[in-house]
Amino acid sequence: MDLRRLHLLLELSRLGSMRAVAETHALTTSTVSQQVAALAREVGTPLLEPDGRRVRLTPAGRRLADHAVTILAAVDAARVDLDPAAEPSGTVRVGGFATGIRASLLPVMADLARTHPAVRVSVGEYEPAEALALLAADDLDLVLTYDYNLAPVAVPATMAAVALWTTSWALAVPAGTSPPGHDLAAWASHAWIVNSRNTADEDVVRTLGSLAGFVPRVRHRIDSLDLVEDLVLAGQGVALLPAGRRVREGISLVELRDPAVRLRAYAVTRLGRERWAPLRLLLDRLAARGPDGEPF
Repeated sequence: MDLRRLHLLLELSRLGSMRAVAETHALTTSTVSQQVAALAREVGTPLLEPDGRRVRLTPAGRRLADHAVTILAAVDAARVDLDPAAEPSGTVRVGGFATGIRASLLPVMADLARTHPAVRVSVGEYEPAEALALLAADDLDLVLTYDYNLAPVAVPATMAAVALWTTSWALAVPAGTSPPGHDLAAWASHAWIVNSRNTADEDVVRTLGSLAGFVPRVRHRIDSLDLVEDLVLAGQGVALLPAGRRVREGISLVELRDPAVRLRAYAVTRLGRERWAPLRLLLDRLAARGPDGEPF
């Protein structure tokens, strides 16, 4: 299988048209079409089909484009591996949730600036679903994501996850209103506050409510933990917050037991990409370090 043709097919899957691929690679549209047709003959199945006045990838073409990501990354990794003197260099595109970036990535970036200045990191803030979609589209090289023990997220088979750290969560309530013990059912009549950008903590809240015999009444959807605290202080609801968080005066954190709630942070890459030297270096540093102090 010709790797250049495979690369053109991958570019066609990303850019969407023969003309865009031709312009990107300083080729003619006819040349791109001929190369993709030759690749179809090599694999023995049509890779394109008519779509009005244009063409689109067939299901087989899309599958081969997905394979091309791993195949081409493996070829690049093999070339680097054959050069024992190669120094990691290049830009690693990282996306993830704010706390993961703050607690794990920023300290590692500072270390890499001193030890491997040729490795650069670009950072974008995204919630898990957003970040994983960008990783699948090859718009990111590494994702910092999270789930909860009560709302686990399955990583797609095309990706690999490395566990980084865990932290416990508690129930945030107005100080002085805590019922005796840790009976979650005592909060059944209260309004609940959940995340506006990720459904995971709402899934946890509903699971906790189900186990305690009630359906939580979700009223507010808030992304900022500081704003969550404002609402709790104002008596507008109760919410899950990190157990180690330094909350403001007027808020109590009630320990959750049977079951406990734990947030779990991960670094996720596409299969095969983790062999790329700069990405491997960044992954190793992240896994070795853990969070920089209390993550929240």
